[in-house]
Amino acid sequence: MDVEVPTRTLVEALVSEDGVVEAGELYEVADALGMSDQQVRLCVKRLVDEGKFTVEGRGRRAVLRMTPQALRAAEPDVEFVRFMYRQDAGEARWDEVWHLVAFAVPESRRPARDALRDAIVRLGGAALHSGLYVSPHDWEELVEGEAARLGVLPAVTFLTSTDLRVGRERSPAALAARLWPLDEVAARHERLAEVARVRLRRLTEGASHVDLLRIAVELAAEFTRAVEPDPLLPPVLLPQPWAGTRARALVARCWAALAERATGLPALFRTYGDAVPRPR
Repeated sequence: MDVEVPTRTLVEALVSEDGVVEAGELYEVADALGMSDQQVRLCVKRLVDEGKFTVEGRGRRAVLRMTPQALRAAEPDVEFVRFMYRQDAGEARWDEVWHLVAFAVPESRRPARDALRDAIVRLGGAALHSGLYVSPHDWEELVEGEAARLGVLPAVTFLTSTDLRVGRERSPAALAARLWPLDEVAARHERLAEVARVRLRRLTEGASHVDLLRIAVELAAEFTRAVEPDPLLPPVLLPQPWAGTRARALVARCWAALAERATGLPALFRTYGDAVPRPR
């Protein structure tokens, strides 16, 4: 099963811990992924123009260096990944408290209002009504930080409830199925599981260093595609067995196999390797 990997994702995935990408390795992995040299060159130029990288040298002997600001921004949210796997293992149980956020940002601050709404959805919130969102997680600090950054914190209200009802529906699992697009989230994880199964098979058959990097990049791209829209609801709110749990378990096996077979993996993969539990 092929995986669509954006060229920008490939470049950023190959950054070492000291912020360096060797152009020779970049072009080799890009070629393995079916990307042209021109495609890579144009992407590198855009990244340089955006101030995210500098380039020393030319062609395949060049060295790309990520700027300190871009390096900090590109750090993966390790705690998010750890929480994901802890919840899958039943180590982060839901306390049956719903966390609600309401905001009334005036039309004159529409860009900030839209940005706050996008941030709330990105954090896993579901809309109950216009300007009113809910999550089963203790997310107040994260939402408050986004609202403060956007300068709209005074317009935001936080509250919790153990008695959420929509119409006549008050069953937590039924509410979750109604409020979040669980079928779509599950479909993304089913694809991730299939990608991971195929890569795990390839890893057991043996692979060159470039092949290992290609597999790692493909896994990272598909993993991101699956988990970014996932609200990470507690298992008690999800259909069982849940596709996300199965997919993430397969990814953990792939990561363990990569760690056994590869040396000198870029920083991103060592970071994920530390966050993802080793299969027992």
